[in-house]
Amino acid sequence: MHKSAVLIMDGDETFCRQVQTLLGSQGFAVREIADPTALLRALTSRHPRLMIIEPASNGHCPLLDARTAPPTNGHGHRVRLHADPPAASHHVATDPLIYGHHMVGTSAPMREIKTYIGKVAATDSHVLITGETGTGKELVAEIIHRNSPRASRPFVWINCAAIPDNLLESELFGYERGAFTGAHARKEGQLKLADGGTAFLDEIGDMSPYAQAKILRAIENKAVYRLGGKRSVPLDVRVIAATNQNLEQLVAAEKFRKDLYFRLNVARIHLPPLRERKEDIMPLCAHYLRELNQRFQRQVEGFTADAMASMVQHDWPGNVRELKNLLEAIFVNAPYRWISLADLPEPFRRRAQGTGDLPQSERERLLSALLATNWNLSQAAQRLHWSRMTVYRKMTKYHIVKAGERGGGHSS
Repeated sequence: MHKSAVLIMDGDETFCRQVQTLLGSQGFAVREIADPTALLRALTSRHPRLMIIEPASNGHCPLLDARTAPPTNGHGHRVRLHADPPAASHHVATDPLIYGHHMVGTSAPMREIKTYIGKVAATDSHVLITGETGTGKELVAEIIHRNSPRASRPFVWINCAAIPDNLLESELFGYERGAFTGAHARKEGQLKLADGGTAFLDEIGDMSPYAQAKILRAIENKAVYRLGGKRSVPLDVRVIAATNQNLEQLVAAEKFRKDLYFRLNVARIHLPPLRERKEDIMPLCAHYLRELNQRFQRQVEGFTADAMASMVQHDWPGNVRELKNLLEAIFVNAPYRWISLADLPEPFRRRAQGTGDLPQSERERLLSALLATNWNLSQAAQRLHWSRMTVYRKMTKYHIVKAGERGGGHSS
């Protein structure tokens, strides 16, 4: 598949690297052009989706969309993309994206998880997904299903914490007509509705011992009995379970069945909290800005450096869900084209002014300085009172890589 081309002609090396990183992460092939002659020569050989031109002294043609966009004023190191991103790859092993289900993140933990998801999806094994609230467990379950051989069959979400024991069998297994007062017709249970597909058992750590025993029996026998029924109903489902609790501790405390744990814990996926993969905050913000711009019919382009630095310093106890909700709250207040520190909640502003909590680790201080300076290593070194070589060394030590620069490339 050919990547959509983007041509950039700008004397600012830092700006060019930023554009290469940003657009490369969206799947564009970015080519830097040295002069107008080379630009004209390039245009004769290909039709780019976007051209970014250095502002002339008269302000002529600083940003030109190769299709329809009119010129704008000087770029000021801010680029607005008029071109649509190229068609997404369906290669699940590297970046699962099928039917609009997309995991955002380029940090080392997320790259490993995406690769493993590709392997898990290709099998039919049961899966256990763990992680704090808001880390995206349901999204992972859907990606596994959509990329599995069962993709054409149902994906049924079951909230285990919301089903009381007295309704468990009727909800999960179904019932026959006349099984109890009000049962006027046969009803299929939620597990049977997932037949041939995937049953997602969310919050399974909150299930009672009674419910755990019932679920275990259904998984082992691959069959259920409807309430009031005399014959078993065959069941062909893949089970993906998720919990924000530590099941190993619950098993040790005899609050979760060991046999059910082993049945579920075949393929294990643990989603790290956002505070442990802060490199993903910037691409997550870009992803949700695109969604919210479309939803609210806005043209918000991004964050100012101090606003983004404050976002990185935050610990995000609610993880990705908290970040998404924060951005939506900002959009409700109708931000300008760039989200500034003033648009963020008061704790974020206080932290940036030095009256709140300071970054808790050297790694966070380094990452905050890099984002605040748009990854200018010399300026980041000055802010940290380090040498440039120390910045390089610390980036290696803490595995901090500017999105897209692993392996010497520029892809975000």
